[in-house]
Amino acid sequence: MTTAPPALATLPLADDALVLSHRLGEWAGHAPVLEEEVALANIALDLLGQARSLYADLRDEMGTEDEIAYLREERAFRNCQLTEQPNGDFAHTIIRQLFFSSYQEPLFARLAPRLPLAEKAVRETAYHRDHAEQWTLRLGDGTEESHARAQRAVDALWRFTGELFEPLEGLDVDWQALEGEWASGITEVFGRAGLALPESPRTGAWTAGAGRQGLHTEPFGRMLAEMQHLHRSHPGATW
Repeated sequence: MTTAPPALATLPLADDALVLSHRLGEWAGHAPVLEEEVALANIALDLLGQARSLYADLRDEMGTEDEIAYLREERAFRNCQLTEQPNGDFAHTIIRQLFFSSYQEPLFARLAPRLPLAEKAVRETAYHRDHAEQWTLRLGDGTEESHARAQRAVDALWRFTGELFEPLEGLDVDWQALEGEWASGITEVFGRAGLALPESPRTGAWTAGAGRQGLHTEPFGRMLAEMQHLHRSHPGATW
């Protein structure tokens, strides 16, 4: 018999999905090619669906999905800092997605027996990871300019990846094994893409605190204000 994790234990997973969904949605009308406009929008919608499903399980503790997403203050969000980082250029967005999807896919695979959402989410995140992986290879092993942009993205985002493997209370996961699987996959992709792994440590390397504890980087406050503006301006409004 498997036991489902406590509902509140999945709040960080829901917040991860919501925040990254919004970031990817910011590419609407700005993606480099039409095909990527559609691909990024689809990934954003997958993540939004994951967030809604997980928030629905928190109704008794926290209210409706809209209330959870749009009426909480910054310090109440438990997303990891990686997901809130600005899009930057296309290479920056792709490396951010690679780092996150390479963590999210095996995490949901481990939770699948106990979390109803997880089985569907594994299939979705496998596509997200593959999309990011293929673009990482094209950028890293492409032109001198694309390689340089990809490497800059790796160097900038690397320090936010350690937080992914800080244990979440209520989720029975072997975090050390998860980190090892993530690191092995990232190393393999970077090897094929000709990208260098930064020498700086990841664990404990984020400088602004931990998003899991409600401590966020400066861009998150601006993003949250934009995301919540319409709902807060028209309380109780429905479509």
